[in-house]
Amino acid sequence: MKKLVYILLIGLIFVSCNDFQKTLRSEDIAAKFNMGTELFEAEKYNKAKRLFDQVLQNYRGKPQAEKLTYMHAMCSYEMRDYYISSYHFEKFVDIYPNSEKVEEAAFLAAKGYYHNSPVYSKEQKETVEAIEKLQLFVNAYPNSEYLEAANKLVKDLDFKLEKKAYEVAKQYNLIRDYKASINTFNNFLLEFPGTSLRNEALFYRFDSAYNLAILSVDYLKEKRLKDALGFYESLKKAFPNSEFLEDGNKMKEELQQELNTFSTKS
Repeated sequence: MKKLVYILLIGLIFVSCNDFQKTLRSEDIAAKFNMGTELFEAEKYNKAKRLFDQVLQNYRGKPQAEKLTYMHAMCSYEMRDYYISSYHFEKFVDIYPNSEKVEEAAFLAAKGYYHNSPVYSKEQKETVEAIEKLQLFVNAYPNSEYLEAANKLVKDLDFKLEKKAYEVAKQYNLIRDYKASINTFNNFLLEFPGTSLRNEALFYRFDSAYNLAILSVDYLKEKRLKDALGFYESLKKAFPNSEFLEDGNKMKEELQQELNTFSTKS
């Protein structure tokens, strides 16, 4: 019995594939649209898109065009071809501004840009573009059912930019370019005042200032010691229970001793 069921299943798959190939090669536009729709509803997006690609232009201006344009864009989205899907969804929004699908299409167009955003360690041009696209969606549809999801995507992208900027500043610290690290952390804290990485940023800025002061030549040392102590106070004030304060307190004591010694010499 199991063998018979298996044979029947193989037969159905073969017939289905054969029907698809026949339709794909045929000149019957309506048959391609109908089979493409069936395949789309069965979530067989790759095959559906192959059929839609062949008939999209033929339905321009016809009643079926709106549905076809939406399904065609959705196929690319479900296949994770986000550059193409965003392009087609944006065209859908332009052509069918009164469609019941326009809000969803606008959101998925913007979300496609989100998916194309690279990891934080790479160039973030696509991330900035994605934020802009999502913000345009939020502005255009302030009462959208997708508003919460859009705002979450923006938050994720914003953090990616924060992480990128933070890691650049920290990298300067690791390679012992302490002046560059301090300047970059200063810029980071100004650009992202509400960052969740503020505790770490304040500590590594202090760490860079500490090292710069300790290693400094005499004629620059007093000012740098005082600057470093100021950065310590900023860390302690902002995060009195920071996990970095155990090390920070030791570094602060060393800075204070150096400053006292330096003042005595002067």
